[in-house]
Amino acid sequence: MAKEREKKMFIGVVWNYAAELKLLLTTLLILCALATILQFVPSRFTISTSDLRFCISRVSQGPPPSSISLMAQSLLVLPPPPSLPPTPSLLPSPSPPASVEKDQVLDNGIIKRVFNPYGSAAYNFITMSAYRGGLNTFAIVGLASKPLHVFGKPTYECEWVPAGLNLTTSAKPITTVGYKILPDWGYGRVYTTVVVNCTFSQPVNIDNSGGKLVLYASTSGGGDRNFNFTDRIEVLNESPESLNASLFTSKPKYDYFYCGSSLYGNLNPQRVREWIAFHVRLFGPKSHFVIHDAGGIHEQVLEVLKPWMELGYVTLNDIRDQERFDGYYHNQFMVVNDCLHRYKFMAKWMFFFDVDEYIYVPPKSTIKTVLDSLSEYSQFTIEQMPMNTKLCLAADAGKTYRKWGFEKLVYRDVKRGIRRDRKYVVQPRNVYGTGVHMSQNLMGKTTHNTEGRIKYFHYHGTIAERRESCRLMVNSTELYFEKTPYVMDTTMRNIAGVIKKFELKMIGNRLQKTRQ
Repeated sequence: MAKEREKKMFIGVVWNYAAELKLLLTTLLILCALATILQFVPSRFTISTSDLRFCISRVSQGPPPSSISLMAQSLLVLPPPPSLPPTPSLLPSPSPPASVEKDQVLDNGIIKRVFNPYGSAAYNFITMSAYRGGLNTFAIVGLASKPLHVFGKPTYECEWVPAGLNLTTSAKPITTVGYKILPDWGYGRVYTTVVVNCTFSQPVNIDNSGGKLVLYASTSGGGDRNFNFTDRIEVLNESPESLNASLFTSKPKYDYFYCGSSLYGNLNPQRVREWIAFHVRLFGPKSHFVIHDAGGIHEQVLEVLKPWMELGYVTLNDIRDQERFDGYYHNQFMVVNDCLHRYKFMAKWMFFFDVDEYIYVPPKSTIKTVLDSLSEYSQFTIEQMPMNTKLCLAADAGKTYRKWGFEKLVYRDVKRGIRRDRKYVVQPRNVYGTGVHMSQNLMGKTTHNTEGRIKYFHYHGTIAERRESCRLMVNSTELYFEKTPYVMDTTMRNIAGVIKKFELKMIGNRLQKTRQ
């Protein structure tokens, strides 16, 4: 009987601890599930691991711990929580005005209403770059609030601060009024492109001791007319012995220079391959191409550009951060102005056009002979040859995938009586600010009379299309399509073979497997 009682007592004890453990594990399961759910529910309240420990410790309090309960509690020791950024609901809100005003009732019974501003509508000035334009002149390229420039009169002042200002009394700052250029023709959005020209009355840093250029950007009553905010911005710092004054008078390193607009979207690597091979051959060994990546240079496009980057023909700039600031067409006006001033003294001629456009000169001419004939002009524009991007020759049916874009798209739009966009070329040393289709801020003459000497073929939109361009195969020299007259033009088709051989000679067959 005694043994039987001991057996029953042992079973009871085990059963009691089993029930306790079951309750403990059930509670833990519920708490863990609740914590998991709360992670996905937006709330002002959060539950941390330390909170769970506290709750679990309260649950585990009660009967004295046994070997079983101690083992269960050891399973509940959780690792410290990772440091996470605050949730949006917990982020600090914009600070209120220093003094919040309230409506008042005046002595004459009129209720005076008040307006308390919070935050900021747009930045006063966003700098991209600043470059020398000579011994006494500089260009500052950036963005500014478009409403501020449309409805206000912001002003700029430039100051040159010599590096030895604190060491000698002979070194003194010099100031000048900043002349602003708005080169985007009113196309800005929240922000508009601004080029500030700072021309001092005398050369600065002539002893090459160093110094810095400071821009004072003032709202001058624009925005809030009760205030005139002025931002002091250090835009350029020249270290001692860094100024190479011979750059401004020496012969340019490149004869022909390309400044590209912002590239974005899912670009077609095959079209980029064709474009760069074509123009490297056209412009020759003393040429260079600056490509601006606003999100369009994905890995496959980069593979196409790499061979030419390795040969020194291409420089790639990542400008994706400019998307933070809402300007026209991925801030292309700011981008091309940066390129203009950055390479102003390195290029004899600078080209501005897009990567779905192909510059062409007649067979008996070269790019050199054409530009030499236009050397008296600081700027000239180029006539457009618009090509249809859907029509292809019936003879190419079944093999269009093997042909390059400009090789198979052979129908040119010949509609009369419409004004077509033109692209342009400048001698950059004579230009102060530039646009997309031409510059209005330059020294010297401009001509548009270039027909017969130089033109460009435009394959609109093909650069952003990752599929076969040919939609309709036709067998005609003239036709109407979508209410537009077209004629067959095989000018570009006839030189496709030459371009392919040139690419093979320059970089080998490493791009032969490129796909659209």
